[in-house]
Amino acid sequence: MNFPDNLKYSKEHEWIKAEGNEALIGITKHASNELGDIVFIEIETEGESLGGGDTFGTIEAVKTVSDLFMPVSGDVLEVNPKLEDTPEIVNEDPYGEGWLIKIRIENADELNNLLSAAEYKNMVE
Repeated sequence: MNFPDNLKYSKEHEWIKAEGNEALIGITKHASNELGDIVFIEIETEGESLGGGDTFGTIEAVKTVSDLFMPVSGDVLEVNPKLEDTPEIVNEDPYGEGWLIKIRIENADELNNLLSAAEYKNMVE
């Protein structure tokens, strides 16, 4: 399974790719495999300021519905517009076109509390 080294990971199976004070957040390939076929994603937190660990939306698959959690505190700047018409993109390309939200990071030090690719891999394998 693929665990890109340029990302940080949460124990709740979200990834974050920080670039300056902004970041993209998505779910890991492991999480998308566990969920199965993703059919709907609901994110209504655009424009909100959320803390690390707060729920920013839900993801619905054929098997279940799961909450989505903020890996760090920040302001939700954008929701991936492709999710509305093609939620399955999260299954197909979770680390690329299947990103979920873009945020402005409130406290970059919180990134140090997340897992490296190797640590995440050890947790899930």
